[in-house]
Amino acid sequence: MGFIDLSGSLNRYFGSIGLALNNFETKLSLTASYRSYVNAQAPERTQQCVQQLCQKLGVSDQVHVDVQSAIPAHIGLGSGTQLALAVGMALNVFYQLDLSIRDIAHLTDRGGRSGIGIGVFEKGGLVVDGGRGKQTITPPVLVQMSVPEDWRFILLLDRRGQGLHGDGEIQAFKKLPPFSKEEAARLCYLLLMQGLPAVAEQNLDEFGAVITQLQQSVGDYFAPAQGGAFTSREVGEVMAWCSGQGAVAIGQTSWGPTGFCAVSNDQQASELVSAAKQRFKNLVNLDYVITRATNQGARIIVE
Repeated sequence: MGFIDLSGSLNRYFGSIGLALNNFETKLSLTASYRSYVNAQAPERTQQCVQQLCQKLGVSDQVHVDVQSAIPAHIGLGSGTQLALAVGMALNVFYQLDLSIRDIAHLTDRGGRSGIGIGVFEKGGLVVDGGRGKQTITPPVLVQMSVPEDWRFILLLDRRGQGLHGDGEIQAFKKLPPFSKEEAARLCYLLLMQGLPAVAEQNLDEFGAVITQLQQSVGDYFAPAQGGAFTSREVGEVMAWCSGQGAVAIGQTSWGPTGFCAVSNDQQASELVSAAKQRFKNLVNLDYVITRATNQGARIIVE
């Protein structure tokens, strides 16, 4: 849901807030095989992940990995981290390596900026991480909170493109100007003294107001690299309209192009999506997803 401190003025960079969603999951099984075999929607990506991990762990890659579901890549939902951790933990259990989730994250170079993907894999819910300092291995989780079951999050996906990733993301960060220390301090204050207490007190309006402010600040900062506060102009247009209809927590996931907002319950979400589809029926490349937070981490089942 956004970075907190991009200034690095305290010798810690990034820091972020995010949550686990129940509609998007990576689900896979791993069994013994006479050869390395992957059955997945993105076989090359998964195969590369398996081979690299097996090499680093010093174990055989003669396993069958069957990916039943996976988060779409590069749309701002942390697909790479979830796949790497899922494969790593499956190998960990299969070969009885006694590694932690953090060990796997370090081996797979996850958490280079945001620690949200690691945190939600561990515990689910709403997570705030402390960014990266000089000796950070993976960003530490500072806060983990359960999200009210009634809250609904509307995601708006643009099928035409992907957000910045890989080398493009690295180059974008290099070209961006320094982030204001004062603005970072303001965002941290808002999150600590308004946003997180609002979650504890189940006050969506106050929580949403903080997320919207955070997203506006970070979106303006990233605008030169992504062509505006939103990567997708159409997503931005719909999100602005949703805000006018009472939705809160307006923003973009990571580099997008996925947009998001929140409402108090399922009925409000359904009515808002129905109205948005009618009003923006000419925007044929957009998909709406109504989801909620999941307040538990990854499940590992041994059979």
